[in-house]
Amino acid sequence: MTALVPARSTRRLILAGASVLLVALGLVALMVVRPSAASPSGTSSQSAPAEDSVDAGFARDMAIHHQQAVEMSFIVRDRTDDEDVRRLAYDIINTQANQRGMMLGWLEMWGLPKSAAGPPMEWMGHTLTPTDDGSLMPGMATDAELAALTAAKGEKAEVLFLRLMTVHHRAGADMAQAAAGAAKTDAIRNLAEGMVRGQQSEIGLMADMLKDRGAKP
Repeated sequence: MTALVPARSTRRLILAGASVLLVALGLVALMVVRPSAASPSGTSSQSAPAEDSVDAGFARDMAIHHQQAVEMSFIVRDRTDDEDVRRLAYDIINTQANQRGMMLGWLEMWGLPKSAAGPPMEWMGHTLTPTDDGSLMPGMATDAELAALTAAKGEKAEVLFLRLMTVHHRAGADMAQAAAGAAKTDAIRNLAEGMVRGQQSEIGLMADMLKDRGAKP
């Protein structure tokens, strides 16, 4: 999948992700040392969720989901001069890279693997059939869709990005809603609730942007 992204964007994604993860690990280390002062979640190594918990499953799966959103945002940012689309892409890159770093940081703090042993979304009670199109979870773009976005320019790239990201956000909001209602740690519940609000707001924004371009979601 990443072979479809220009080398410059891939390097930026890797560097941004590494920086965010280092910051997140520093924050969660502080949370372990001073949980009452530094962490509103009250999460500590003694109350770490189990490997098969909703908290761990959501953190792993949403980190993957977010990674593709960041990837698509880098792609469209370099394929349009439209300031509104570029601003949205920039917001998604920063917000979701930061959230991804937080989730990976929590997994590190909990002493849990960052990759699931089983298929994605088991924590939601879903049984996903493996596919070879590159779409690992609901809402994720396929390899062919990413190739089309990479090849597009201008308004065509804008419309395709907005459509793909709308589907991506809808599935992400569904995952976050499930985690907000079932997770045991305040950290995951609070983050998931914020994701639902943020992604639903951006879905509305993207609907307006598609309408401005004479396109349907």
